Amino acid sequence: MADRTSNNMLFANFNQDFTCISVGTRKGYSITNCDPFGRVYTMNDGARGTVEMLFCTSLIALVGAADQPHSSPRKLQIVNTKRQSMICELLFPSSILAVKLNRKTLVVVLEVEIYIYDISNMRLLHVIETSPNPEAIVALSPSSDNSYLAYSSPVPSPTSLTQTNSGQPPATTAAQTGDVLLFSTRSLTTANVIQAHKSPISLLSINQSGTMLATASDKGTVIRVWSIPGAEKLYQFRRGTRETKIYSINFNLVSTLLAVSSAHDTVHIFKLGPQKSSSGNNSANSKSPTTPSSPSNSIDSREGTSGLDGGYEASSLRRRSLHLTKNLTSSVGGYLPSALTEAWEPTRDFASLRLPTSGARCIVALSGTMPQVMVISSDGYFYSYSIDLENGGECSLLKQYSLIDSNDESSND
Repeated sequence: MADRTSNNMLFANFNQDFTCISVGTRKGYSITNCDPFGRVYTMNDGARGTVEMLFCTSLIALVGAADQPHSSPRKLQIVNTKRQSMICELLFPSSILAVKLNRKTLVVVLEVEIYIYDISNMRLLHVIETSPNPEAIVALSPSSDNSYLAYSSPVPSPTSLTQTNSGQPPATTAAQTGDVLLFSTRSLTTANVIQAHKSPISLLSINQSGTMLATASDKGTVIRVWSIPGAEKLYQFRRGTRETKIYSINFNLVSTLLAVSSAHDTVHIFKLGPQKSSSGNNSANSKSPTTPSSPSNSIDSREGTSGLDGGYEASSLRRRSLHLTKNLTSSVGGYLPSALTEAWEPTRDFASLRLPTSGARCIVALSGTMPQVMVISSDGYFYSYSIDLENGGECSLLKQYSLIDSNDESSND
């Protein structure tokens, strides 16, 4: 997240498992622990526009801020905070818009290129040419074993399972589409192209195990979840009816919940079912004979195994109608009018919250250890909310902390 609501906070983001927050300021950068909340590292060595951690390790990727003196947005530095040493420094032909890491791969996103490196030796593995991507709409699997890169596909795909036997992404054009390209960073080949939305993609997020991709378009009304690498649509969630900018999407660690924040100063939490296994272990818990990818099946089996019954289980009649419509849309290839295709999955949020301040850009995550929703706000605050995992509903604000200390805020010159 990069927003100027706070005069001094230029960047803030969670690490891959949502245990820490990295903050870039006009003076330098800091690392803060989420629980218990507290600053654990500070370095004032110049403005930082990007500060990305590698889980809870001492490895940090740093990029300078574009509009700050003595700070280059084209330079990437990989540092070890424990040894306070520089591991490597790379200069790129244009500004670095985003950096993504897992334990084997480092991805550097420029406006029209994506660079993929082996993180163990910083060897360049591959360069992907993309259509203009000024907002760096890219997601990388936190999982290094199931490591996929997702980005907006530059050309429309003829089908949802688009070919490319050559392993190379299709030729680029200037037009942005609602398609998403999945690229394997292990085999360095294209895995799939997903026809995710009719409008251009605005945000992408991959779950911890690298098996699910969440997508949002620039309309921001519907969030869809797809299987990786198979590109099967697993869920479709209705965030709202008014169009808005989606600021963040994150799965919880076990992929049973999905959190979404938007410019409407709200956070929505959606419930996902357990992931499907090839052995079909979850099928016994399903309460109706729905299709394997049916969202109603996924949510029902979640409630069947966990005993959650807070009024979120659809009636058998409703489930049956969803099943019939699902089969209908599948049989015609999904090319029905949007008003009809979205009727079979009107899944609303399970829980929600409204932020205490208006107009700030925010990133949301779900704690891996407690039933809590965590929010980083561009006005420099960290919020923690309790979530009722049985009944959902409105989340309650528990704690509020400042991510910017008084010394940072006092140095406005």
